[in-house]
Amino acid sequence: MAAGEFPDSLADVLAGVQRLIRRRLRAGLTVPRLRGAQVELLRLVAARPGIRVSDAAKELYLAGNSVSTLVNQLSRAGCLRRETAPGDRRSALLFPTPAARSRLHDWEVRRSALVREQVARLSEADQVALAAALPALRRLAHNLHEETEEAHDL
Repeated sequence: MAAGEFPDSLADVLAGVQRLIRRRLRAGLTVPRLRGAQVELLRLVAARPGIRVSDAAKELYLAGNSVSTLVNQLSRAGCLRRETAPGDRRSALLFPTPAARSRLHDWEVRRSALVREQVARLSEADQVALAAALPALRRLAHNLHEETEEAHDL
């Protein structure tokens, strides 16, 4: 593989794996599926209950009005609860509903089982290679995150 092909192939494979995991997890859903940005916001709110809409927008690198639209959609779907921020009536704090927490937990359990099952189907050599690549992939994600933060701060 030529040196220039590797980054493109890596990006394609990572995106493809993520897309296939989402597609497999959608199969058999009994509730309306959530879009990627909705899931990202819901996961963020579950990890940081009480986060402000403006902080969620910054964290997700989205425009404030885009996050407000997602909040409205998720509120109507029974996944998010909004509260007025104390001392700032214009600002809303976001909280996941019990239904959203249950849905996220179910998704995480199913995702873990799916990936575990697929990794077990690989040869031992492939499993070792993937495990060895994890530190480099984490550094790649960290670098992307840092550069996105820097660009966002400009």
